[in-house]
Amino acid sequence: MAFANAAISDIIATTIQSRNKIIADNVTKNNAVLTWMSKRGNIKTVSGGNTIMEELSFAANGNAGFYSGYETLPIAAQDVISAAEYQWKQAACPVTISGLEELMNSGPERMIDLLESRISVAESSMANLIAISLYGDGTGSGGKEIDGLAKQVATDPSTGVVGGIDRGTWQFWRNKIFKATTTGGAATTKDNIGDYMNALWASLVRGNDRPDLILMDNAYWAYFVASLQAQQRFSSSEAATRGFMALKYMDADVVLDGGIGGGMPVKNMYMLNTKYIKYRPHKDRNMVSLNPNKRYSVNQDAEVQILAWAGNLTASGLQFQGKMFE
Repeated sequence: MAFANAAISDIIATTIQSRNKIIADNVTKNNAVLTWMSKRGNIKTVSGGNTIMEELSFAANGNAGFYSGYETLPIAAQDVISAAEYQWKQAACPVTISGLEELMNSGPERMIDLLESRISVAESSMANLIAISLYGDGTGSGGKEIDGLAKQVATDPSTGVVGGIDRGTWQFWRNKIFKATTTGGAATTKDNIGDYMNALWASLVRGNDRPDLILMDNAYWAYFVASLQAQQRFSSSEAATRGFMALKYMDADVVLDGGIGGGMPVKNMYMLNTKYIKYRPHKDRNMVSLNPNKRYSVNQDAEVQILAWAGNLTASGLQFQGKMFE
């Protein structure tokens, strides 16, 4: 199929290609979890493989111990390293332009303006799609969605398989929970939210390992802000430079990630150690044009390019993650 203006008929593909790094960065900046993982250096691309592997240590080396003089030291082999295995998840957003639109926007500047607008919409659509999926349990869209926080930092961490590891069998793979109405004895309010957070925090600290990011929905954020109303010095200027308004609890940033159209469930709080969570997009499919060549409809006067992504959210230490809910 020939286009009236052949010189710009592949401009969708070239425009996406020139913007793919910007689009990928904007996806990261659109979500608090990804922003903090980026700070940690935990956004790591994957080059290939049937699945995404995340190595982890699940036990201490039993040979460690004290000794005296020439005492024989234990050298038995130790099975202490394993790996979580995550499936590839994919997302896409087509960008189209008709032959008539090419004719109507035949000037290069006009065409670029039109495509920039459409690609910006595709960019924000993909960013929102991934941001919401990061809070999901992986079952959405027929199991095609990201293995999000609802699956990895679960309300019932003693059941289910995450990354190929059965949490019913392996206690080290279970996140911590605090259910306000049972563990705390009453629904969360501005008067008790501090005590509840203290209890969950204490269960997640191991030496220098401790949560660095706390995500709240609108309700919990309101309770937390009200509890600190007389102590406004608890704001985090560093977090503000990343585009998020954050307060401080201990030395962790507390971020509202509910807001308009957010994916955070109502009256939920995630207390995360982002050292043990990674965002793993494929190096060749991280918000790029699916095919840099021209894609024409068989029976329509139109060109299509597809903005595509593949990867998943992975974890190497779920025992360091916590969740509070009612």
